[in-house]
Amino acid sequence: MNAKRILVTGAAGFLGSHLCDSLLDAGNSVIGVDNLSTGNEANLAHLRNEPRFDFDRLDICQPFDPGKIDFVFNFASPASPVDYARLGVETLLVGSAGTINTLEIAKKYHAGYLHASTSECYGDPEVHPQTETYWGHVNPIGPRSVYDEAKRFSEAAVMAYHRYHRVNTHLVRIFNTYGPRLQINDGRVISNLMSQALRGEPLTIYGDGMQTRSFCYVSDLIAGILALADSDEHLPVNIGNPEEWTILSCAEEILKLIGSDKKVVFKPLPQDDPTRRRPDISKATRLLGWTPKIQLRQGLEMSLAYFQAHAETGLVQNS
Repeated sequence: MNAKRILVTGAAGFLGSHLCDSLLDAGNSVIGVDNLSTGNEANLAHLRNEPRFDFDRLDICQPFDPGKIDFVFNFASPASPVDYARLGVETLLVGSAGTINTLEIAKKYHAGYLHASTSECYGDPEVHPQTETYWGHVNPIGPRSVYDEAKRFSEAAVMAYHRYHRVNTHLVRIFNTYGPRLQINDGRVISNLMSQALRGEPLTIYGDGMQTRSFCYVSDLIAGILALADSDEHLPVNIGNPEEWTILSCAEEILKLIGSDKKVVFKPLPQDDPTRRRPDISKATRLLGWTPKIQLRQGLEMSLAYFQAHAETGLVQNS
């Protein structure tokens, strides 16, 4: 990307804050917005004296105007099971009204637009690994539906603005991502298991632990997103690490890293929790020249200092 004036929604979140860093490192000016319902302003504290970064606390579900911009990265949304369980209506609103409002900004200023969608669009998939052409297997009225359907609606809105208003849009379907700034108690596999291991507690596994996830380190994900933003591709693209791990084997890897002899405890699997999740990234590799570089053991080592500094109490589902 050449130097631009860029809007990042959800800027105080895990992914949004890392995205802001990368955009600034590339010489851009960034306007970060976040209502801080799930984001943490501490994620942006290191940018407080950066003259090319401005932060506004606002809710994108209400129309707003950042002025002339060149590109929009729409990353605003609760993204963890804990957060969208307590903010169900808000999650639906940010995926609908919030997405429309940010698309209107891109339309007004003839700006590029990239929307952060999710592998949750595939639901509990009947196709494995998941390709972008798979339509998914989602329970539209289940406990996870507020997030899944919000993202599925937002993808439809993005494509509508591309088709009817010729907005230069991009859609990334993000698979499980981890690294520094990931919320400790957010209900995701790595944060739960790392924090429990560091507290010397048994690791909680939901179901039999044979359900799978694919874990992408945050710097790999951001590199893929930036490559997609620079591309001519408008249809969804999977960005994730295709190395597939069972939850149980991930827990064992974390225990080895920590040097803990604690055991695991098993609890019932939550409703609609996906049994398998692995991206087919052949499209990203072919179109963007992108593949992840950091495998799980290395990424966990790179994340350890952060989790050691932030481990807290709280147990939630492995999603």
